[in-house]
Amino acid sequence: MAVEVLYTAEALATGDGRNGRTKTADGTVDFQLAAPEALGGSGQGANPEQLFAAGYAACFHGALRKVAGEAGADVSDSAVGAKVGIGKDDDGGFGLTVTIEVVLPNLEKAEAEELAEKAHAFCPYSKATRGNIDVEVVVTDD
Repeated sequence: MAVEVLYTAEALATGDGRNGRTKTADGTVDFQLAAPEALGGSGQGANPEQLFAAGYAACFHGALRKVAGEAGADVSDSAVGAKVGIGKDDDGGFGLTVTIEVVLPNLEKAEAEELAEKAHAFCPYSKATRGNIDVEVVVTDD
C-alpha cells in the first residue's frame, strides 16, 4: 500500500532500551524509561507499552470521531482507552495484545459497536497491527 506522507514524527531512544530515555526531535515528548516491575524492572518510568497504548487510544479516538461525524452520530462525551499487554509468545520471544475500549454514552450499543468497527477499519494503528497483534475492540458503558 502506497502512503503519501503528510507528517513524520521522529524520536530517539537512548540508554539500555527499556531503561533509558526517549525523546522526540521537537522535545514535546521526553520520558525517562524503565521496564515495568512485571518484567523485572523498577517501574520508575514510562515503558514502550504505555506509550503505544496512549498513541493507539488517541489515534483510534480520532478515527472514531471521523466515522461518527460522517454518520451524523452524537459522539459528545466519547472516550477511547487502550490496554497493551506484553507476554511470552509461542516462538520463545515476546508478543503484544491490545484491547481497545470505546465509550459512546449517547448512542445505542448496536450503533456504537458499528461505529467502533468502522473506526477499527479506518484507524492507521489498527491497519498497522492487523494480522500482527491480537486486537479486541470492546464498547463499554463507562
